Amino acid sequence: MRVPSRRPGRPGSSATAGGPIRAARSTAARPDLDAYRAAVTELLVEIRALADEHSAAARQSLLTDRLGEPALADVLRATPQGVIGARETLLLEMARYRPNARSSAADLTALVRIYLLSRIDVMWWATTSTYLTDDQIQRDTNLVDLDRLRRRGLLRFRYRRQPGTLLGRAVRVAQRRIVPHQVPRTAGLRILYARPEPVSLLNQIAAEFALAAPAGTPPLWVTSLTRSLEHQYRLRQLGYAAMLPSSHCLGWAVDVEMHWFRRFGAAEALANVLLGRQDAGEVNVVDEGQAWHLCVAPEAAPRLRGAYRGELGEC
Repeated sequence: MRVPSRRPGRPGSSATAGGPIRAARSTAARPDLDAYRAAVTELLVEIRALADEHSAAARQSLLTDRLGEPALADVLRATPQGVIGARETLLLEMARYRPNARSSAADLTALVRIYLLSRIDVMWWATTSTYLTDDQIQRDTNLVDLDRLRRRGLLRFRYRRQPGTLLGRAVRVAQRRIVPHQVPRTAGLRILYARPEPVSLLNQIAAEFALAAPAGTPPLWVTSLTRSLEHQYRLRQLGYAAMLPSSHCLGWAVDVEMHWFRRFGAAEALANVLLGRQDAGEVNVVDEGQAWHLCVAPEAAPRLRGAYRGELGEC
C-alpha cells in the first residue's frame, strides 16, 4: 500500500507561500563555487586577525576590497541584495554581534563564515517565495507531514518536537538533568512540515551515515527544517545567528546535529558524508558548530523529488 506523500488539499489548490520550484539562475555562466569557498576561507584568516584588533573600520575596508573580487562577487552579485547589499548586511551583522551561548557563531570569524557560505543558498533559490508566517507553512499542501511519515516507519533520521507548553518545557529540562547526553541538546522542531526533496535527502544521508559510522552510533538527528520569516526574526531576538534571507524560510534547508556524534566517535564520518554530497554538487554545507546546515542544490531537486515519490509516497 502506498502512503500518500502530501497532506489533503483543497480542490484546485496550488502552491502557496513556497511557490513553484525554480532555480535562481540558468545552468549557463554559473559562478565557480569551489573558488568562492576558497576565497571565503582566505578572507576568514584576515577577518580573524582584524577581529583581535577590534577594528571596525579596518574590517569594513577589508570587506569592501575583498567582496568586490571576482571569486566572491560572482556569487554575491547573483543574490537579490547584490554585492553592495550583501556587504552592508554583513557589516550590520558584525556590528550587532554579541557572543552568547545560543548563537552558532562563536566569534566574528564564525559569523562571517556562516553568512558568506549561506549566500550560496540564497543565490540558488533567489526566485522562490518566502514563508512569511508559521500559518503559511502549515497550510501549504505541497509540504509533507514528518510525523505522518515517522508513524509509518518511513524516516531513517530522528528529530523531536519543540515543547509547546510550559509543562512540556519543564519535562524537557528534567530529562536533560537526569540523562543529559541521551539525545542532542536542542530545542526541537517547531514545525513538522517540509518539502519532499529535503526529506529524501535526509533519508539518503542517514543511510550512508549508518554504514560509515562506528557500531552503536545513533541515527542521523535533524535539529531544524522549514521555518517562517516570523520565526527567523524570533530566533534573532533570542540571540541566534539566524541569517536573512535564509533558505530555511524557503523550505530548502535543514540542520543536522554534529557535536553530539563526537561522543560516539562518529562526527568525522558524518562530516565526510555531508562534504561528499557537497563535492557531488547536491548540497551546500555550512559548518555552524553544534549543527551543520545543508541546502538542497537546484540541480539535485528533481532527482530527490523522484526518489521521494518512488520510495515514500505517491506523487
